Amino acid sequence: MDDLAEELGMSKKTLYAHFPSKTALLEAVIADKFHEVEAGLNEISSAKSINFTTKLQLLLECVERQLEEIQPAFVRDMRREAPEVFRRIEDLRREKFQLHFGKLFNEGRKSGLIRKDIPANLIIEILLAAVHGVLNPHKIEELKLTPKGAFTAILRVVLEGAAIGRGGLRAKRGPLKKKD
Repeated sequence: MDDLAEELGMSKKTLYAHFPSKTALLEAVIADKFHEVEAGLNEISSAKSINFTTKLQLLLECVERQLEEIQPAFVRDMRREAPEVFRRIEDLRREKFQLHFGKLFNEGRKSGLIRKDIPANLIIEILLAAVHGVLNPHKIEELKLTPKGAFTAILRVVLEGAAIGRGGLRAKRGPLKKKD
């Protein structure tokens, strides 16, 4: 807090008058960031004149821009020093992802661009599980990726697949069956 107060040109007492703790300051910064992200996602999601493919690309670019700002050390420190704030971030990430991408995937299904034999909510859960499993400081460091690079790779594997060539693995296995 000393360094921050000095950088802002104010006394530590003034800084503490606005933010009673480091956690309160962190929560304010995170809330401001999520408002910014939400505004961008809402603008894209609610656009009626944008087709599915462009809307998907814009949503992904919006998320990737936000991930560029996140440094693994920051996430590691927050996870260790403020686990309740980190859990809140994960909850908000899940909520926003389900809302915006769920809406988009349902639009994509209606227009024939997303497979109808796989429920949209299952696609989202797979994406969220992959993001949760890979976008953590230890795994990103182990894989030698940036948060943006990891997110992009997850999306490519889930949305485009990992198989190369015509037909890929899907042609050999057939469509997924729903449980009765």
